[in-house]
Amino acid sequence: MELKIPELSLVLMMGASSSGKTSFAKKHFKSTEIISSDYCRALVSDDENNMESTSDAFELLHFMVSKRLKRGLLTVVDATNVQYESRKSLIELAKKYHVVPVLIGLNMREKDLKERHSLRTDRIFNERVISNQVADFRGSLKHLRREGFRYTYILNSLEIDAAEISRELVFNNKKELNGPFDIIGDVHGCFDELMALLAQLNYKITQNTEGGYSIENPENRTAIFIGDLVDRGPKSPEVLEFVMQMVKENKAICVPGNHDDKLKRWLEGRAVLLQHGLGKTVEQLLLKTPEFREECRQFIDKLISHYVLDNGKLVVAHAGLREDMQGRASAAVRSFCLYGETTGEIDEFGLPVRHNWAAEYKGKAMVIYGHTPVPQAEWLNNTMDIDTGCVFGGKLTALRYPEREIVSVEARAIYAIPRKPFLTTIENDTPLSIGADSKSLQHSNDDLLDISDILGKNIIETSLMKNIIIREENAVSALEIMSRFAINPKWLIYLPPTMSPSETSQLPDYLEHPKEAFDYYLKNGVTQVICEEKHMGSRAVVIVCKDKTVATQRFGMSKHSLGTIYTRTGRAFFNDENLENQFLDILRNALGETDFWSKFNTNWVALDCELMPWSAKALGLIQNQYAATGASAKHALSAVLDELSTAQKRHLDTSSLVDIFQKRSDATEKFVKSYQNYCSNSNSIDDLVLAPFHILATEGVTYMDKNHVWHMEKIAELCKGDNKHLLATPFRVVNLTDEIGKNEAINWWLSLTESGGEGMVIKPLDFIQRKTNGEMVQPAIKCRGREYLRIIYGAEYTLEKNLIRLKERGLSKKRSMALREFALGVEGLERFKRNEPLRKIHECVFGVLALESDETDPRL
Repeated sequence: MELKIPELSLVLMMGASSSGKTSFAKKHFKSTEIISSDYCRALVSDDENNMESTSDAFELLHFMVSKRLKRGLLTVVDATNVQYESRKSLIELAKKYHVVPVLIGLNMREKDLKERHSLRTDRIFNERVISNQVADFRGSLKHLRREGFRYTYILNSLEIDAAEISRELVFNNKKELNGPFDIIGDVHGCFDELMALLAQLNYKITQNTEGGYSIENPENRTAIFIGDLVDRGPKSPEVLEFVMQMVKENKAICVPGNHDDKLKRWLEGRAVLLQHGLGKTVEQLLLKTPEFREECRQFIDKLISHYVLDNGKLVVAHAGLREDMQGRASAAVRSFCLYGETTGEIDEFGLPVRHNWAAEYKGKAMVIYGHTPVPQAEWLNNTMDIDTGCVFGGKLTALRYPEREIVSVEARAIYAIPRKPFLTTIENDTPLSIGADSKSLQHSNDDLLDISDILGKNIIETSLMKNIIIREENAVSALEIMSRFAINPKWLIYLPPTMSPSETSQLPDYLEHPKEAFDYYLKNGVTQVICEEKHMGSRAVVIVCKDKTVATQRFGMSKHSLGTIYTRTGRAFFNDENLENQFLDILRNALGETDFWSKFNTNWVALDCELMPWSAKALGLIQNQYAATGASAKHALSAVLDELSTAQKRHLDTSSLVDIFQKRSDATEKFVKSYQNYCSNSNSIDDLVLAPFHILATEGVTYMDKNHVWHMEKIAELCKGDNKHLLATPFRVVNLTDEIGKNEAINWWLSLTESGGEGMVIKPLDFIQRKTNGEMVQPAIKCRGREYLRIIYGAEYTLEKNLIRLKERGLSKKRSMALREFALGVEGLERFKRNEPLRKIHECVFGVLALESDETDPRL
């Protein structure tokens, strides 16, 4: 005997004591799926026969059932469940979590039950208890369907051992279908527009002379219709006929809309009001045969409320669906899919006020829906409404998945006038939304971030490194920085990663040298690198907009500006807002001068840069730390050398001390000279120079697929727009199998550093480079000059005893951090490109800050 059970269900075992419920459950279900009332008694009282603990035990049982059902796990309750009250509370849990309630009853003879009971030593109670349980069991049988059980199996003594359980997929589970898909919005009888849209999507459709259509889907794609095929439009029967054929031929999937469901009820002969366009559909269908109308009824009746596709990454439903309802089956789920969620209020147009569930959506699955007409399809929290009001004179829209590409065709006419104003037409016949906000739907909706999204231990999934763990203690430190010092979070789409230095040089007088960086890359299969001069400035991320409205349209900023300039920790680069705006205006003009906007088809750009001089940002640091240290050291050492000289004149042998302190004095002079190289006027806009080295992103595009030479060449073109304030970074491409080329690059590094420069950054030619085992190599290695490192390690770091100690430094933690931060930075930009919610972008930005707070040597 086969017992079919949905994969997501709450299974109640029902039977008197000693009927074999526990043995049956253990035979057919995993141990983790079974929650036993006896076991719960044991947990709360150390005695599974302690009836006084029953109340606490069932409280625990319900808690455990709730947690499993919330996570979408089949759960079996092993208890007598012969009384209505005990079943009722569990049925309510099934309804709450939208799972199918199943009952398996073991109907044994009372005589056999008492005989079994007499042989048990683990159950001590009067046989009258069994008699009462049997009476309750049999009295319950006729009420089970009414109580809400969708599947009921009552097994007699002979059937129990012969029973086999098979698990069925929930009807809406189509996770095995990976696409690609073309998801089509509400058609509403607009058959001609549907044909035009499918043609634009490269479907080849011809009408057969004997009736029906010849349909050829492009590239194995599947069409998905999200409901409301009918009403208001001129050709609802034609739409039904066509979609039914596509579904029958497995060329399309369809979910029902509320208009389709209402039509089904009319086709069933039920009393419905012929309004909201249904009357028009009825008139059209009455011209068709009764057989066609019955075919339509059967088709709509079999439609499933929603589908979960592509391994759970995609959900399609007519009116959308909350995360807790996805893949579930209940009347509440179907109602939400058809009508959405309403507040119970009526607006000024006499229509139900709908709760904007998408504004609060945080689910992992992308949800594509329709139902509520919108002027244009836009992303909101990984959801998209693609009902763009074709029947009201708007557009018929499709979303290509997984490409995330929107394809639309204009309506050929206004077929119906909505009760709530949707579109208006101006002189040039361009449809405009009434009262529409010019802001991006996603970024205008993003407001305050939820602290619960970032507190505690977090695991961030990235495309480059899969899961990156953010520890709670690091998250707390990052929260302090973000909440107190960061710029408006809507600008923070990216934070630059830390950069690993080269391994310790084997040369006696150097801590860092290009040879070790070259060796690292060659060892890991990289044969070509680019060497870029490391500028003597501060890291800056620059976002520049074409005009002030873009800040509102794309970034959701209420205050119009041309962009922002911020540090690698998310703080405003300039304390003077006017200075920032002036500099952004200069950059905007340079972008215009070089025709950047049209070449890149964008109205904004994000750049990774170095802004010079260093003193523009670090003047306080230079004055209070480096200059103070240099001045005090020079003064003290000069005094010591004077005293030692005096002692020499008194015929005391201080030559060894003079040698020591003279070396320290010489090192101090070099230290002062090193930081002075970074000091220059930065009092006005004319003193600032920006050296971009990465084009991070423009509208809809990131540039990690371009190699570094491409970045350097495009930036050099940009710098021609303003030679005064923009600097193209000098670079060299080095073939690591060519010893002459490597030596030339090393000599270039020596000339840069010996003339006061900071050093160079060495990168694989490709922006993202992997080892043969799939792991990423370091995206960049900094190689700093001998004299610059005095600022980092102290004036006397080159003294032999200090250099020997410093050469023991370890890089593994720093390099791990650099890779993780790089992966998070790339992921954040990709999420912004896809118009994902700010909380998802900030997950990555916050992750970089949190990793930066991890304990590591800050000098590396």
